[in-house]
Amino acid sequence: MRVAGDADGVHVAPADVSLLGDHELRSRLVELGRAKSRLTAMEADALREIARRSGTAQAEHAAVNDLSVPGRAARSNVKAAVALGGLDETRRALASGSLPAGHAELIARAASEAAVDDEFLAERAQREGYDEFRRTLASHVADRSGDDGASLLERQRRQRCARVFTSRVNGMTVVNGQFDPITGARIRAAVDAAQRQIFREENPGSRSSTTQRTADAIAKLLTEPDAQRTVGTSLVLVADFDAVNQRLANSRLADGTPVPIGEIAKVAVDAGVLPAVFDSATGDLRMGRRQRAATALQRWALAVRDRGCIGCGAPPERCRAHHIVEWQHGGATDLDNLVSVCHHCHHHKIHRDGFTVERDLATGRYKLQPPASKTSSAPPADSRHYQPQQTGSAGTAPARHTAPAGRADAPAGDAGVGRNTAERAPPQ
Repeated sequence: MRVAGDADGVHVAPADVSLLGDHELRSRLVELGRAKSRLTAMEADALREIARRSGTAQAEHAAVNDLSVPGRAARSNVKAAVALGGLDETRRALASGSLPAGHAELIARAASEAAVDDEFLAERAQREGYDEFRRTLASHVADRSGDDGASLLERQRRQRCARVFTSRVNGMTVVNGQFDPITGARIRAAVDAAQRQIFREENPGSRSSTTQRTADAIAKLLTEPDAQRTVGTSLVLVADFDAVNQRLANSRLADGTPVPIGEIAKVAVDAGVLPAVFDSATGDLRMGRRQRAATALQRWALAVRDRGCIGCGAPPERCRAHHIVEWQHGGATDLDNLVSVCHHCHHHKIHRDGFTVERDLATGRYKLQPPASKTSSAPPADSRHYQPQQTGSAGTAPARHTAPAGRADAPAGDAGVGRNTAERAPPQ
């Protein structure tokens, strides 16, 4: 198998994947990803040239008719293609196959809205996963705005939109919308709280699927606005404390999305949320063997550190605290022995499929790694390697943060931030 050079175009030799070993399958995926990146660069070059010659409308028309993409996707693709024309480093890395196509799309989208450092982003995009790079990009755009991200947030608010329509395919009603990060986080928190309430009221023998429960939660919130709501933490906002200047800085949502520092006070007043301060030295982050369930403070610290599920990136409010060294095997309920995982990753990946929690030596972040196959050899050369986190080593929460006080009396074993998960996972 090979990806040919520029002179030959892009060519990946066919292969019977059923005859490939585990390592060969992984290597093939890496090569296919490189080929996809190079094809994306070529497609962008063609669309950009059509737009230069005949205008963006003609380029969009060509994308719809010649590439068979939907109209909305065609507009997005042409916009990204035009933006890539001014991003030399990103385009060069994409054309070489070293920068994933999805990362390039994120950079192009950001560049079409604000000034970005092409060289910096291209370098980071080649060594960060999608979710991590998305957060890097968001922080970069906020930093470059020169006003703590306030103008970016205002622009996002102006771009809010929503539609409610009937599908021509199946006659069902579709609710579709996009919101600024703060509004979106509050909507997710409200929907998650409604989901948890529905879960508790369901018959355990005939539970709805997660997506069905999400639909039920949205319908309940919209059609029963006066119904009694579950009380709990509605939103987590985080900021570093600058001890020298005695002020908060680097404010963000729990998933790492930057938030202007001025928004913290506004949200706290609107939502009735009071901030609490915690640090890595406080005893509440090290419970040892005194109790099995994570404390509310530990769950907030996990939301800050892990920014969501370490297995799939699900938001913090959908996660629970999992012991790296299992409780029944003597594991302590200490922050450095806990990670955030969603119900699916906890139940299916860890307990059913044998995935293990390991720590990326380069970034210090935790990941889920699949069990080594008996037939597999070493992973592809450019795959990241992880090592287990040892108790008491790096990986605890940053020195100081602010987090909502919320309810400290959430039921033992609850997951997420201050309340239990949408679905109950097996015991840790």
